Amino acid sequence: MASPHIELPSGEQTLLNRKQPAPGLRTPPADQLSPPQSEDESTGAPTVPQPKKKSAFADGDIPDDYVTRTLEREPALPPVEWKNILNEIQWVSFIVLTSTPLLAVYGLFTTHLSWKTFAWSIAYYFFSGLGITAGYHRLWAHRSYNASKPLEYALAIMGTSAVQGSIHWWARGHRAHHRYTDTDLDPYGAHNGLLWSHLGWMIVKPRRKPGVADISDLRKNSVIKFQHKFYIPLILITGFVFPTIVAGLGWGDWRGGFFYAAICRLVFVHHSTFCVNSLAHWLGEASFDNKMTPRDHFITALVTVGEGYHNFHHQFPMDYRNAVKWFQYDPTKWFIIAMKSVGLASNLKKFPDNEVQKGRVAMQLQKLNEQQSELSWPKNYNDLPVISWDDFQEESKNRPLIAISGFIHDVSTFMDEHPGGRHLLAGKIGKDATVAFNGGLYNHSNAAHNLLSMMRVGVIDGGYQLAVDDIKLRHKNRAIEC
Repeated sequence: MASPHIELPSGEQTLLNRKQPAPGLRTPPADQLSPPQSEDESTGAPTVPQPKKKSAFADGDIPDDYVTRTLEREPALPPVEWKNILNEIQWVSFIVLTSTPLLAVYGLFTTHLSWKTFAWSIAYYFFSGLGITAGYHRLWAHRSYNASKPLEYALAIMGTSAVQGSIHWWARGHRAHHRYTDTDLDPYGAHNGLLWSHLGWMIVKPRRKPGVADISDLRKNSVIKFQHKFYIPLILITGFVFPTIVAGLGWGDWRGGFFYAAICRLVFVHHSTFCVNSLAHWLGEASFDNKMTPRDHFITALVTVGEGYHNFHHQFPMDYRNAVKWFQYDPTKWFIIAMKSVGLASNLKKFPDNEVQKGRVAMQLQKLNEQQSELSWPKNYNDLPVISWDDFQEESKNRPLIAISGFIHDVSTFMDEHPGGRHLLAGKIGKDATVAFNGGLYNHSNAAHNLLSMMRVGVIDGGYQLAVDDIKLRHKNRAIEC
């Protein structure tokens, strides 16, 4: 039987002919959205569709459900297998990250290490490390302070010597890491494992494109453009040539300058930075929030030039500090403060201390609640039987019951454990010992109150028997007076 044909008004027919959104998406993709058919549907006045103005920011036009939509619509690349592993390796990164440790091991076994070269290697390690932490990370990726042009150029050169990519590339990836932490749009998500977040994401081609992140401010920076343009010659000079020349011309140790100040130092600064992506998401405490993987730990701070209080950093990424307490190790913070003191840095951003403390207290309360849930607590008074005073006294003839603060307690398990002796409890069986317990004989501690509460077996009808007796006595005296 043929279906009947129903003629619809043109406007409703147009609505039916539109593409329907893909299942599971809250907002239809942009290519499935139709412009309004009229300026005012009540009058049918026609309008000319206007082209949508493109945002000046890379993330200006993304929908509210961008993460969900992207993960649903853009499947990840197939897993890496032995049969396709050669095609999945990022060969430039692979060669750099494998050849430098091999050269370092060779140098350690074949080259004498002098004290001067050792000191120079340590100093140049901090030179490179601060270029990453104070420059690449806190200045450019997070804009946590302002730097003068001389300081910007110095930090760019210092960071270049770490051979970790240009500022432009590094900051773009790091902004994506913060925006999409612990999702598959995080370029080095810790949820994929310690090895992946430390090295794997650089050696193997990413299974997904990193989530969108805006770097329009970085594209306009003359220092960043200079470094990006001359990046290859700069890394050769600052990463290898300069540290070798200093040791060679300074005290004649060319070989030591190359293997220790250049190669070994580079391996250390590489893995120091990589620990921020791996170790800092695995070792330590969630001091301010435990929804995500970042953690705070002194050891991580020690090996990352102060970037180890990572839970704080992910909660307050715009803060120029990574550690807020004076005794916490954060040489990058001290370096930025020093630069401010000589007029090279300004506008050091700090998250309000009141809000920082709220985060810390919230986590402390959560831990206390977790501890509380593991403890045994006394029964709620609503779950206890209500017993008259006369029944309480009658029952006390068969078991050691004592009334304190309106509750009936069975002290049979504590008779021989009582610090004051068994006789003190025996003398109060069948009686109200509230006054004696609360200072009349001894003002018991919180521990005693807690222990006593676990012995509750009932509630006195009417509450304190002392009050009941007092009321009866008043009524009796009034009756006599009358």
